Amino acid sequence: MALSISAVVLMLIIVVLLVRKSGLKAGHAVVCVLLGFFLAGSSVAPTIRELTNNVAGMLGDIKF
Repeated sequence: MALSISAVVLMLIIVVLLVRKSGLKAGHAVVCVLLGFFLAGSSVAPTIRELTNNVAGMLGDIKF
């Protein structure tokens, strides 16, 4: 649960920065949010969640 909350906060920060600095229009950001909600309710959601967890696990295993 902590990972998903952190990912949501990170994505929110990225979207806010894109809206402010890169010229992403608020309407485009809203469309992206709606796409996320529709994907979360689709049959693809478990695959996306598993992929995200695997990538986060790989990043967590990197030793510097």
